[in-house]
Amino acid sequence: MINGKRVLAIVPARKGSKGLPLKNIRPFAGKPLLAWPIAAARSSSYVDRVIISTDDQSFADIAVAHGAEAPFLRPAELASDTAPSLGFILHALDTLAANGETYDYVVLLEPTSPLTEGSDVDSALNQMIEVGADAIVGVSKLEATHPAFAVRRGVDGSITPYASASFADMPRRQDIEPLFVLDGTLYISSVEGLRREQTFCHGRTLGYESARHKAQEIDDLVDFICVEAVATHRDMLEQQDRTSPSDVE
Repeated sequence: MINGKRVLAIVPARKGSKGLPLKNIRPFAGKPLLAWPIAAARSSSYVDRVIISTDDQSFADIAVAHGAEAPFLRPAELASDTAPSLGFILHALDTLAANGETYDYVVLLEPTSPLTEGSDVDSALNQMIEVGADAIVGVSKLEATHPAFAVRRGVDGSITPYASASFADMPRRQDIEPLFVLDGTLYISSVEGLRREQTFCHGRTLGYESARHKAQEIDDLVDFICVEAVATHRDMLEQQDRTSPSDVE
């Protein structure tokens, strides 16, 4: 609870995953992938309840074993590749409300972004409420992938700058306008705002800047291996974030 308002955390984990089959229950740095966002939500100072939204009972059982609740299974029509995320979120809110349990804020934490922590949830909630926004979502800086450094590749294989007249005009990294990308680390909204806007991202949404090492999403096996390596060295990376200035050369 925050400022007398109730907070629900939802961890989505449908069974179907084409990029990496059964990804959400795959062992990741010692525990199933879906257990990581459950732990993050449970360590938040503000989250009142953590539930799993899944279409599979075995996934629900694993989630419960790691501290979430599984008060229902997600309907099949809300668990397909093409089903919008909003559908299962509203299903969860409506199902709980039908049982007399309502919430003021909803937090969505996806297993594909396993390095988000409870402190991120708390910091983001505080930011959102302090500013008076309706929603806040995780974003991270575009650096190596900034469009200022993008090139076009011609039919003959030759390259030309995408955003500059010539390679001589391309900016230095420290001179570019900071840009950010939605990174999937967290999504938070007032329930009222989410119902009204039907999305987390709109004109009253803030960006919560994620630490670089946390802004890693898992879509396939390459991602899984790389992010698991980051998780294994997380303490070292967090120490570096606390003590080292950014490299701007």
